[in-house]
Amino acid sequence: MKGHMSERRHKPDSSQDSDLLVEEARPRLKEPSRYRVLLLNDDYTPMYFVVDILVGIFNMERIQATQVMLEIHTRGKGICGTYNYEIAETKVAQVMGIAKQHQHPLLCTMEET
Repeated sequence: MKGHMSERRHKPDSSQDSDLLVEEARPRLKEPSRYRVLLLNDDYTPMYFVVDILVGIFNMERIQATQVMLEIHTRGKGICGTYNYEIAETKVAQVMGIAKQHQHPLLCTMEET
């Protein structure tokens, strides 16, 4: 049967609308939420301890850490950094653990941006 090709005819399925184009939906990716980590002022935690926390946990240079510490002292709170949820939560836990270990009432919290 050389040169002979069988013909296939497509019969439209009556259950489908032939004018309808179906396009696969692409998932919409959402940026993960960001959280600010804050230190709150108190009247008992020494300033040098707050600076050490900012340097050690938040990787700030000492000059920047001192500026943030003064903001915490004068305004009642200061932003230590902005992170995704898991990192922010870890940083809060680290600060609270070290403060408790040194018997300081320093409070650290996080809020969604």
